[in-house]
Amino acid sequence: MHGELPMKFNELLEGRENLQRQAALANLAFAYETLREFAERIARAQLSGEVTLKSADPDADRYWATLTANRGPQSVIEEHFTEEDLTDFADAISFSTGHDDFEATFSIEDFPQAFLAPLRSALESSGVVMDTDPLPAEKPHTK
Repeated sequence: MHGELPMKFNELLEGRENLQRQAALANLAFAYETLREFAERIARAQLSGEVTLKSADPDADRYWATLTANRGPQSVIEEHFTEEDLTDFADAISFSTGHDDFEATFSIEDFPQAFLAPLRSALESSGVVMDTDPLPAEKPHTK
């Protein structure tokens, strides 16, 4: 750590709670940004239909997260998302929900409202000023 100012031990301990809060908010912001990118990709590709997202589970011989089309062709999902993409997607949802191992079934076009909107709300209620407007899909559907 050459060139940096030395940090006093007691100052580090005194700032611990604030550092933990900032780290938690940074992780929420990263999850939000990751899921926002997925929402934009889903909207651009005009994907729709019910899907099931499962987190990776090495104990079940599932080493990557999976996204399965419950209605419609699986090839459309595979055309738009790599295994790495799906793992990032599942990791962000896992972090935002607090569940490491999960299986979620949802309409892919409604995913922003289900996952992005609560993250944005949590960030804003924690005092984070968002520098982007919500995606149209984050807003509740009106009928």
